[in-house]
Amino acid sequence: MNKRIRQVSYFLSSQYFSDGLRITLSILLPSLILAQFGQLPLGMAMSLGALGVSLSDAPGPVSHRRNGMAATVLLSSLVTLVTGFARMNDYTLGLEIFFFSFIFSFFAVYGNRATSVGTAALLIMILMLDRPLDPAGVIRESGLVLAGGVWYAAISLLVSGLQPYRPAQQALGQCIHEIAKFMAIKADFYTTSTRLDDDYRRLVSQQVTVSEKQDAVREILFKSRRFVTESTQTGRLLVLTFVDVVDLYEQIVAMYYDYTAIRERFGESGVLDQIARLIRQLSVELDHLGLAVQSPVANRSPADLTTSLEELKRSIDTLGNQDGSTLVLRKILVSLRNLTQRVATIQRHVVSPSSGSVPNADLEYDRFVSHQVFDLKSLLDNLTLDSSAFRHALRVAIAMLAGFVLTKLLSYGDYSYWVLLTISVILKPAFSLTKQRNTERITGTLAGGAIGILILTFIPGKIAQFIFMVLFMLGTYSAQRVNYIVMVVCVTPFVLILFNFLGVNYLGVAEERLLDTLLGGALALSAGYLLFPKWESEQLSKPMQDVLNANVRYVQLLLDSLSGRRIDIVEYKLARKDVYVTSANLSAAFDRMVSEPRNKQRNGKQIYEFVVLNHILSANVATIISALLASEPKVHPASLLRPVKRALSVLTDSQRQLGTVVEKTAAEPPPTEGVTPATTSDDPLLGEQLNFIQQISNDIHKLVSRLQRKRHVG
Repeated sequence: MNKRIRQVSYFLSSQYFSDGLRITLSILLPSLILAQFGQLPLGMAMSLGALGVSLSDAPGPVSHRRNGMAATVLLSSLVTLVTGFARMNDYTLGLEIFFFSFIFSFFAVYGNRATSVGTAALLIMILMLDRPLDPAGVIRESGLVLAGGVWYAAISLLVSGLQPYRPAQQALGQCIHEIAKFMAIKADFYTTSTRLDDDYRRLVSQQVTVSEKQDAVREILFKSRRFVTESTQTGRLLVLTFVDVVDLYEQIVAMYYDYTAIRERFGESGVLDQIARLIRQLSVELDHLGLAVQSPVANRSPADLTTSLEELKRSIDTLGNQDGSTLVLRKILVSLRNLTQRVATIQRHVVSPSSGSVPNADLEYDRFVSHQVFDLKSLLDNLTLDSSAFRHALRVAIAMLAGFVLTKLLSYGDYSYWVLLTISVILKPAFSLTKQRNTERITGTLAGGAIGILILTFIPGKIAQFIFMVLFMLGTYSAQRVNYIVMVVCVTPFVLILFNFLGVNYLGVAEERLLDTLLGGALALSAGYLLFPKWESEQLSKPMQDVLNANVRYVQLLLDSLSGRRIDIVEYKLARKDVYVTSANLSAAFDRMVSEPRNKQRNGKQIYEFVVLNHILSANVATIISALLASEPKVHPASLLRPVKRALSVLTDSQRQLGTVVEKTAAEPPPTEGVTPATTSDDPLLGEQLNFIQQISNDIHKLVSRLQRKRHVG
């Protein structure tokens, strides 16, 4: 199966597509059914309620989804009621727009699911602005929106009950898919034609995506009783597979070597091309494995990579010492064999699971996920301009009120609420995201508008137009959580065809939609730039502290292990998770900074260097710890402990410079009882690797000192 076919298969078996199909049917059916009885307005009100609840039905544990949908159902009905009466007077409507925009945007204090509930309520408010109803009609509309929300929630929970493991399988499959991409990028480091700087940029960017996918799987698996406490074979197998996949990811990350030196020494031999080819083969195997987890359709049999591994071994043996020591190449070969074995183990879990395959019950899964507390104190604590959630909520409220006032002052069209809709979906807490959304919204609207006009002009048949409308609906709701520009490209012709069915001139609608998008985008972009901005360069200290703290903890575990202490597996995996998550957060923050105006960026080159150095440090620490954990604990010689202690010392000093309060440097732990000292190391490269860790730590310290001097001067 080639790459393009795999991509299509991934999409068709993904949660995005299945959710898109469910949302499309849930929204479409009330209008279609009631239209048969001449009650299309009632059906559209129910569809509106279903649309609102669908926005809050983000992937996650069923209990969390149920609570989120219940809150959205109640809020949607209440917002419909309030907006219906408030719109009878422009002043009360303006007050409501400001107040609701602030409150619903402020839901971000409680995390992503609460944010989606607030977004849904805000959407209902905006779409109600165009409904001229009398008091009885307002009450009826509120009831219909409530009924539509309950209808959608019932279908969603029914599907979850019929396929309880499907969301977890789809999330895990997507996670494996992104790890396969990460592995493919790793192959480029052995390809002499690529630039290492470009490879690192793509690697740290992909690390952000992998971290997001891993968090999504943890949310579903570790917060669901079905997976962590019940004894179903399928649930336990999914947990076991995920644990193995995270371990596999660590092995991929840990495959770090001095790529510049390797390229200089072996670039002409051709052996690096063989290594890159083998890593890509492994990446393809992993990609097929993710599809096998995600797709209910049986996939092809795993490929045998033994021949490729043997060919690589022969090539390394042939080199001998003509290009310098081949010890590093032999270590790469060992790593590739270990990766191949790990992939084969996961394949066996998926293809032919045995009844004895159960995850370790002592992993304390609850510690690997965060828990959101819903209390009034969190809201009150964030009622300050120091809070990004407060600033964003106030920014949205002011921008929405400005948009409303402008549409009232200007001689505007029939769908002025589109301006507010554009502001609500474009304006994000970070200016870089607002800028990106603005570009995507305008580009998508232009492309989608052109597609819609072409269809309506050259395909006059109503049945064909209806089929296109449904397909665009499906594309809209399938892409809404994964690709915004695709969603906009699909939603624009969907809206044009819908209005054409309602007897409205689609050319006028297309023109007004484009103007509304431009006006709303301009207001959102201006608000993001002018109203209480806090640029990423001013906020990078916190993620830098976090990633350095995580790496210090990681190096401390390395020192503990080298000192003969038996490392607790849960503590190690928690430390490893912190390294991955904080590294991804820092990379994401850096990406946002470089998307901001140039005059607002600070020390971009140095911060990127900090990101890469910390990635190199954690990769090297992971390489050594994973090898130490595979053997019995032993006390290593002082000559090997010394560089790690020095690394820990300079990293601790770097923490202090970044503002982290460090009570004291951790003392060297006593060895595990019964562990005998080792006079030498079994690994001849271990000393070299530990010295490299010290060197990288020194580089991080120098870089932090340079950054601090620049800040003091500035």
